[in-house]
Amino acid sequence: MLFSSLLGQIVKKGALTVVSANGKIREFGDGHGPCVTVRLHDKTVGPEMAFNPYLKLGEAYMDGRLTVDPPATIYEFLDILTANLGTRFAGPLFEIYGAIRRAKRRIDQRNPMGRAQKNVAHHYDLDGGIYDLFLDSDKQYSCAYFADPNMTLEEAQIAKKRHIAAKLRIEPGMRVLDIGCGWGGMALTLAEETGAEVVGVTLSKEQHMIARRRAAERGLEDQVEFRLQDYRTLTENFDRIVSVGMFEHVGVGHYREYFDRVRELLTHDGVALIHTIGRLDGPGSTNPWIAKYIFPGGYIPALSEVAAAVERSGIVTTDVEVLRLHYAETLREWRRRFMEKRDTAARIYDERFCRMWEFYLAGSETSFRNEGMAVFQLQLAKHVAALPLTRDYMVEDERLLNSAAQESQRRLLAGD
Repeated sequence: MLFSSLLGQIVKKGALTVVSANGKIREFGDGHGPCVTVRLHDKTVGPEMAFNPYLKLGEAYMDGRLTVDPPATIYEFLDILTANLGTRFAGPLFEIYGAIRRAKRRIDQRNPMGRAQKNVAHHYDLDGGIYDLFLDSDKQYSCAYFADPNMTLEEAQIAKKRHIAAKLRIEPGMRVLDIGCGWGGMALTLAEETGAEVVGVTLSKEQHMIARRRAAERGLEDQVEFRLQDYRTLTENFDRIVSVGMFEHVGVGHYREYFDRVRELLTHDGVALIHTIGRLDGPGSTNPWIAKYIFPGGYIPALSEVAAAVERSGIVTTDVEVLRLHYAETLREWRRRFMEKRDTAARIYDERFCRMWEFYLAGSETSFRNEGMAVFQLQLAKHVAALPLTRDYMVEDERLLNSAAQESQRRLLAGD
């Protein structure tokens, strides 16, 4: 009854049917749109979700205590809930709960060096075969850039890398630092397409091993160096710094430390590009299910929080771009690919892991479509005159990068 009461307050639009463990059927919404039927398989799951839906809904789905009748999936259920809620909490009680979580987030997100490595390992040191199931061939695990809505995932991820490279205005021979380099795709692309010398750092042993292997396979060991190292221990200077999808792991209490290090590592006329998921509705707290099962120690910042930390560090903000639904489209493709290979994922881990990963991908996508999540790209510099007066050069440099790649591909196919 408590869970039904909560749903009755939330679901005003859509068609949702809930079948309780004793077979009782309740309907919610205005009946418009495809019907989603959810089944609860024991008597305790409803009360648990009523008192703590932000944690217990995901756990109930992981454990198979909550299921969704085909052809609908957990995505459609979450879409109904988030479309009705938007950026609001599920009720006054949960607003208090959210305020408490915001108040203690500096404790939850404390990421000193040793703990940061453990948090990274929790997510990124999974069996690499899992990521191969749904990522593009370059293993880009961040928001793609759909310059054309009809792009494939592979094309959009290439477009993302060139979009960032154009903003950095890299010249041959420049030293570039990639903070949180992942499996090395960005660093390798920058080396190949701009002639830069790149250092990539990661805390993931799995990513470090694969990135080094990829550099060797492409003959780039002399141009790209991958290190298993915390960026806070670096002492060199770099002409350019890029960081894609890493800032979400920094933690709000470490923002000043992060941007201070960026400033210290840049040369006098250096430029940095920070690509991070962000909140459009102001500071908040990390969803408890995400914090427990997916990204411990992580936090998605509001632009106001990032801007304040940048200002205090003494770096100049030279450009900000907000990518709105690009990540939603990226996640939709990741979820489609994962579900196509779900049986393989179950063989690597188990059914509970598959349900967890599906919930993660579906919940993340709906957060970008309905709950005010976006991606920020912040261009930063130490010196106010480090870049041209207008941003027209970004468009031109991006065009030149695309043209050069197309010409290289043409010559390869022609055997020149």
